[in-house]
Amino acid sequence: MSESSDSLTEPTRTQKSLLAQLEIDTRLLGMIGAFIVLCLIFNFLTDGRFLTPRNIFNLTIQTVSVAVMATGMVFVIVTRNIDLSVGSLLATCSAMMATVQTLVAPEWLGLELGSPMIAPLAIIVGLATGIIIGSFHGWLVGYLTIPAFIVTLGGLFVWRNVAWHLTGGQTIGPLDLNFQTFGGINGTLGVTGSWIFGVIAVAIALYGLYSGRRAKVRHGFPVKPVWAEVVIAGIVAIAILGFVAILNAYEIPERRLARMFEARGEVMPEGFTTGYGIPYSVLILIVVAVVMTVVAQRMRLGRYIFAFGGNPEAAQLSGIRTRELTVKVFAIVGVLCAISAIVASARQTFHSNDIGTLDELRVIAAAVIGGTALSGGIGTIYGAILGALIMQSLQSGMAMVGVDAPYQNIVVGIVLVLAVYVDILYRRRTGS
Repeated sequence: MSESSDSLTEPTRTQKSLLAQLEIDTRLLGMIGAFIVLCLIFNFLTDGRFLTPRNIFNLTIQTVSVAVMATGMVFVIVTRNIDLSVGSLLATCSAMMATVQTLVAPEWLGLELGSPMIAPLAIIVGLATGIIIGSFHGWLVGYLTIPAFIVTLGGLFVWRNVAWHLTGGQTIGPLDLNFQTFGGINGTLGVTGSWIFGVIAVAIALYGLYSGRRAKVRHGFPVKPVWAEVVIAGIVAIAILGFVAILNAYEIPERRLARMFEARGEVMPEGFTTGYGIPYSVLILIVVAVVMTVVAQRMRLGRYIFAFGGNPEAAQLSGIRTRELTVKVFAIVGVLCAISAIVASARQTFHSNDIGTLDELRVIAAAVIGGTALSGGIGTIYGAILGALIMQSLQSGMAMVGVDAPYQNIVVGIVLVLAVYVDILYRRRTGS
């Protein structure tokens, strides 16, 4: 009996040893596994349409807006707060930028339609709006000690209707063509540019792994075996280049290509085809993810945020200015809402009265599904982005299968509760 027991536990020991040597986050591995299973199920139910380059392209650009805000929601929840106003704040930022493009720039400033100054001006106004409103929320929470739930619940109602007032409840558009390039399909790197970006991204990732290993050796910390480093480097390279290959495989329709050649005063060669490549909106998400990860892991601000969330009393006693920190966290969320407003309105090519509706719930769900603990102190940027991708895949897959919107929301709600329960069980077992 003991021999049988030993033989059964030996593979488990080997697996644990393998994961330990690779230093892979088992929770991240589980989320990736769940995402892959979800994609395979929907691909089967849709007769192979879910995992086509076209649908993956659309899935990425649909995920960006929520994913960008979810990275900021991680900081908010880590500090034991909540922000219910992000969808409404997105709407206000979008309304401000649409007003600049359709009223302020052409009528007040005399800028002609298509002027290269319109898009940058609108973006500056949108970012300023986001940071001002976000900082105001942070001041109410940090200095007036009004609970974040109440402040942002009020903001949900206030800013949604401020957006309505700015536009008179009307749809505003079409937006500036240069501005539309940030939405996805109207602005991409193209096939060649995407491959160049992919190669550069792989080089940067490999250098990061190499420099990280050197730093550990220099300071006497234990390092992974060389074979483990090679395996991880290979996985990273394949993931990046595979993603680029899939987006490049989505070909631009022939009629659209012909119009693009005509706009340049050229004639499209017969039989010419090319792909879209990586959308600019996805590049924006990548930049946001890198910056937010650096802030969380490498900067003093990030250390203060997680220290405050882990133990607010100890953080105050150690000299951290918690009130000022709260203002900074909500200001960051405000900026990210403005960036999401750029992507969302540019993708639609106009500002609509319902833009961002229920996004606050999707953003919170993405952060929580991604492993951010509502009790504070724990959360990752990559987890929130993966959570947003899982959420969008779930909704897109159900839409392709033909599930009505009310039932989609029921499923999303159930998945959210199950994800939190699984996370609770995981933390109990690991003691984290």
